[in-house]
Amino acid sequence: MVSWPELGTRVTVRYRRPVGSVPPLTDAVGHLLDVAPLVRVRTKNGAVVQFAPEDAVALRTLSDTPVRASEIRALEHAAALAWPGAEQHWLDGWLLRAGNGVNSAVPLDPSANQAAIPAIADWYRSRGLPARLLIPERLLRLPDEGEHANWMLVRDIHAGEPDQAVQDAAALAAVTDAPDGTRWVGLSAAQSRPLCEALLAWGAARGATRGYIRVADGDTATAALARSLGFVLHHHARYVTLNT
Repeated sequence: MVSWPELGTRVTVRYRRPVGSVPPLTDAVGHLLDVAPLVRVRTKNGAVVQFAPEDAVALRTLSDTPVRASEIRALEHAAALAWPGAEQHWLDGWLLRAGNGVNSAVPLDPSANQAAIPAIADWYRSRGLPARLLIPERLLRLPDEGEHANWMLVRDIHAGEPDQAVQDAAALAAVTDAPDGTRWVGLSAAQSRPLCEALLAWGAARGATRGYIRVADGDTATAALARSLGFVLHHHARYVTLNT
């Protein structure tokens, strides 16, 4: 059984067709209108697809508007700079980070590919650390298996919002620039609405025009809080631990 997101979310749902249909499964892509008594999805051409909830076999949330791979790469670059670890190293288009609780390599240059993975594993092994890859969707093709799937949610922020005092703000948020010139404030904590609002205002006061937060797949409480603050899905990502 799938776990349904909020109504209005853009989704792709794989569902069973009537017995004897060829193929037996098909997909509906669009905005979720209802989940009971029937699932109803409005597609981009305005048609409404409907089927029984028990016929749904898989669901994936989508960004509200199409996002280019270059935009995913730019945001992940800003996020990597926000929490760089104690040591950084560029290797064939990958940024490797180690220490201070940040141990992962992310493909940030279009030239990054799977050929560098053995060298990445060696780099982490030489430091006595597990080798993990952070794989944003559409930036690199790897087998589907992975761990710690997550969503990157984003929203615009505006200068002029009150810059509320936030204790240890630097430990909870970071302001960095993406290669495309966008200044982002990234939130590492979403404990309450007032805290998130204060951190966004803190970032806006430092020139940030957009905010992001990474939410673990299945963390419905944090996702609901983020959406209540106006965050929307930008892209999916996942971690893959290498066998070394």
